[in-house]
Amino acid sequence: QVQLVESGGGAVQPGGSLRLSCAASGFTVDDYAIGWFRQAPGKDRDGVSCIGSKSVYHSPYYRESVKGRFTISRDNAENRVFLEMDSLKPEDTAVYYCATDVLYNDCAGIIAGVLDVWGQGTLVNVTS
Repeated sequence: QVQLVESGGGAVQPGGSLRLSCAASGFTVDDYAIGWFRQAPGKDRDGVSCIGSKSVYHSPYYRESVKGRFTISRDNAENRVFLEMDSLKPEDTAVYYCATDVLYNDCAGIIAGVLDVWGQGTLVNVTS
């Protein structure tokens, strides 16, 4: 069974950092593209970042508002994908989800957000 489980959220002051983790089971993390999404209260879910599979090389995707502050990475030994978030802002507050789909090796399909496999989410609260 293909599953994703997020962890690493919490409360942090503006300017602080968090590292989110997305643990995969039932598949290897470089088999498919994997994306991070977020949903703030009362807002739509947005694609934040994505990393492609091992079979398709392209640069990771980042939404404009997080470029230079967030970094996505993959650890095949741990079978995890990470989202390192630095210089956090109050507007980064949201529930963060990782997601994938066996149909997608690259990020174009992932970022569209119509995906089969989602984690349960982890809350990031940036507040002073």
